[in-house]
Formats: sequence, C-alpha cells, structure tokens
Amino acid sequence: MIICGHAFGLFFSTCDNLENFKMSTPEPKAQITHVIFDMDGLLIDTERLYTIVYDKVCGKYGKTFTWEIKQKLMGRKTMESAQMIIDILKLPVNAEQWVREISDEMTTIMPDAKLLPGADRFVRHLHKHSIPIAVATGSSTPAYDLKTTHHKDFFNLFHHIVCSGDDLAVHHGKPAPDIFQVASNRFKENPPASPRNVLVFEDAPNGVLSGKAADMWVVMIPDERLIGTDDTISADQVLKNMEDIIPEEWGLPPFNQS
Repeated sequence: MIICGHAFGLFFSTCDNLENFKMSTPEPKAQITHVIFDMDGLLIDTERLYTIVYDKVCGKYGKTFTWEIKQKLMGRKTMESAQMIIDILKLPVNAEQWVREISDEMTTIMPDAKLLPGADRFVRHLHKHSIPIAVATGSSTPAYDLKTTHHKDFFNLFHHIVCSGDDLAVHHGKPAPDIFQVASNRFKENPPASPRNVLVFEDAPNGVLSGKAADMWVVMIPDERLIGTDDTISADQVLKNMEDIIPEEWGLPPFNQS
C-alpha cells in the first residue's frame, strides 16, 4: 500500500481513495471559443421599457398588453411581432402603422436604457481575452441605434451586430435558428470550428429555442417570472443575472486570470 499525504500533512489516505479528494477544477461543460448575446432584456434593460410603450399604445385602442402576449413576442423580428400582436388583440391597424406608433413612443424612452447587472464586466472580460463576441437582436438597425445611444463604447467591443429586424440574411425570426447561424457565419477571420463551440446568452424562451435549433449551447437569464417554469427547461444553464456567470465552466478564461 502506498500512503499519500494531504497537502498540509493533516490527512492521510490510500491512493485508491485519492480521487475523492481531488482539488482540480471540474471539467468544463463545453470548450467555448465564441459567444453570441441577445440584447433586449439581457445586455440592456429595454424589456421593461418595451412594456411601458406597448401598454400605452395598446391602451389607445382599449386593449391590454399582458405578460402572456409579451412572452409570445419576445425575440421575434419587428414586423413579425407587429403582425402577431395585431392578430391577437384584433387591433384596427396594419403592421406598418403599428411599428410607426411604437417607434414614435420609443424615441423618447429607449435612450434611457441602462446596462443590466454583470453585462459590462463579462463583455469586457471576454474582449480583453480576445474571445470573439457578437450581438444577435430582433431589433431593426434604427431601433438598435436608439437603444444603444449612451452605450456606444460598450457595443463597439463586439465583433459585429446582427439586427434581424432589417437584416435580409435572417429569413426567419426566433425561434428559428437563422439569426444565430448568421451571427456565427460573420466571424469571418476566425470562425468557430463547430456550433458546439458557440455559447449563446438569451433571456427569452424563443431565443433559447433559436440557439438550441442552431445546435449551440445556451445560457438563459430569464425574467424572474419564468424561473422554475417549463419555459426554461431547454436551456443548458439558467442564471439569475450575468453576475452569476462562471466563465471557466464553459472553457472560457476565469475572471481572476490576468
């Protein structure tokens, strides 16, 4: 029998049981090389502002914008979500008119959107370590520009931004995989070897389904009303906010790595 000493000489065990006392870092869930982020409700606090705007415009027509309706719209392309809410609430407008009314209200409120907890730290950490990162949002380019008015330096850290609201390469909105496939393909200089090397961050069930349909790993940071519900079961990991992310669990550099 070979005797193996504890690092501090306080405990002895046989080598047969040594594996029970390993102090090494657990194996990562995956070897991630590229990261793609949704935007609304994940990086910036726009979902709350969307609710204010939609409540106001729906109220003009005597309609109520409910959480159940909002869940159906989250992550979808601009015109797709417009037609969906028109159909659900039987609104007396067409999709173009609805988008104009929403856009008019957004002009005054969306520039006030704040970054959500942990987003700045994590994105800057990935950028510092040269991990390719991108944004994949259902917003149109004008809406993206409006929401990011006070965060240009932050969003300039990303390799590219995909705005499926008006990006002709994205044929179908979430939950179809198109937006994440397009975002992945635009890492031209250093593309991922496989979708399984890509980690998606999402807040919406449709976005999670989109990432999974693209055969990527998905971390979900949902609205607190979704935590513990069936809407989160498709995600590979569910976190309260981005402050809870442990990068090394995904094969990414740890926060304490210089």
